[in-house]
Amino acid sequence: MPFYSSRLRTAAVLATALLLSSWSTAQTTWPTRPLRLIVGFPAGSTPDISARALAEALAKTLGQAVYVENKPGASGNIAADQVAKARDDHTLGVVINGNLTSAKMLYPKLPYDPAKDFSLISLLTTAPLVLVAPPNLPGGAEFIAAARAAGSRWNYGSVGLGSVGHLGMELLQSKVGKMSAVHVPYPGNPQIVNGILSGQVQMALVPPGIAMPLVHAGKLRAIGLSGGRSTLVPDVAPLSEAGVHDFKLEVWTALVGPAQLSKAAQKRLSVAVPQAMHDPQTRQILFNQGWSAIGTSPEGLRSRILEETALLGGIIATQGIKLE
Repeated sequence: MPFYSSRLRTAAVLATALLLSSWSTAQTTWPTRPLRLIVGFPAGSTPDISARALAEALAKTLGQAVYVENKPGASGNIAADQVAKARDDHTLGVVINGNLTSAKMLYPKLPYDPAKDFSLISLLTTAPLVLVAPPNLPGGAEFIAAARAAGSRWNYGSVGLGSVGHLGMELLQSKVGKMSAVHVPYPGNPQIVNGILSGQVQMALVPPGIAMPLVHAGKLRAIGLSGGRSTLVPDVAPLSEAGVHDFKLEVWTALVGPAQLSKAAQKRLSVAVPQAMHDPQTRQILFNQGWSAIGTSPEGLRSRILEETALLGGIIATQGIKLE
């Protein structure tokens, strides 16, 4: 009897070892093929810049190719919905603030639920916004006074209804008072710049990576930053110095997957993404493009979402913004 008991114990130990080995292999073999990284904005846009920097670094970390796929439209919500409805372990998405925060408040018929349909992975990049205008317009407090006087004869651009640029401009107008520029949505920031250069719009809040090369080239004027001073744009003063107080807002990108993303993928990404974003070369590339590389845990991203939802939700409520 002891002989059989010993054999049974040995068999149980071997079975357990095989199970643990299989589990360990499953944890380390993901990904088994190239990853698809969906971005809801055009090539050259600021979310696209973040996505491509991440893709290059993540490919080295994971040992698999990472392909960026641009699906612009509806302030990134079309792409976000595609990620939410993905049913594989190799489709991820780079999204912006609004997709995870204000979209549900603005669109009653939003085809995805930001709180239920995603696996949160990491906050990727952050940046203040630069209020820009044509170079022939005055700067600082004079620009704010001119915008007040122009009323609805002036327009402002954003990357779409409910985007941070849209809600940020509405917040700015509420802070300034008697400023009522008309919103003109565009598919991406490069198109906004073209709108300013062609005279279609007189101002916009855009990320530094888009604004500053054109400011330095004399094609745009930087009026001020949506927050305090930033190492990303040390030569641009905060809007508070132009008389706009209590105005702090950032644009950011995050990495998400579908809610059904496997635990093995989530576990690997929770380590690989912060590692990729903290790589000195990646950080420098993003800094040069006007982004601060972050890289957080899923909990860090969740905390940022809650904070931003309260801020953007307040703008939507106080300004009475409603979208179909």
